[in-house]
Amino acid sequence: MNVKAARASATRESILVTAERLFAEHGVQVVSNRHISEAAGQGNNAAVNYHFGTKVDLVRAIVRKHAEPMERLRAELVEATVAGDAGAGLREWVACLVRPSTTYLRELGAPTWFARFSAQVMTDPALRAIIAEESLSSPALARAVEGLNRCLAGLPADVRAERSDMARQLMIHMTAERERALAEGTPTPRATWDDAGTGLIDAVTGLFLAPVTPA
Repeated sequence: MNVKAARASATRESILVTAERLFAEHGVQVVSNRHISEAAGQGNNAAVNYHFGTKVDLVRAIVRKHAEPMERLRAELVEATVAGDAGAGLREWVACLVRPSTTYLRELGAPTWFARFSAQVMTDPALRAIIAEESLSSPALARAVEGLNRCLAGLPADVRAERSDMARQLMIHMTAERERALAEGTPTPRATWDDAGTGLIDAVTGLFLAPVTPA
């Protein structure tokens, strides 16, 4: 890589990290591309537009930056789950949904912003589709959801869909709340990201197994 290309790559990475932090802390809509350029130390206020295009393109780049390593973690977990001697049950498939996020956040080291960034994006209807698109392109996630659905075959389809939405909200916002607490130095219910993952797996498994009240 020549000097010019290396400089451009470093600039892109600086913008990505800065944008993720600002989006996580303040929300996507209130942070302008100009603000990101200035915070990233770019003399050219149009640096974000030059390197990424629109804000939507920038959000997509941040999502994709994290999607690849998380896909590797999920693929490894799915393979281990499929290969398990005892056979995979509901809790094991829920773990395939939860563990990649909590393990990845642990591996990133402190501080992190990705959990809060994801929560901010998911509250924006226009941007939420970006994460949905990336999820649909994940083979490991598709296999995990397929395994989960096999375990929930007896649950009415509408109830399963409702509880899947509940589980998604729980996973996104609980990791964001833990990340926020760590950033602010306030106490957390669980000592480590791995312990937090175990708590989430317990809660989501219980959510799917909860009784269904007849309409």
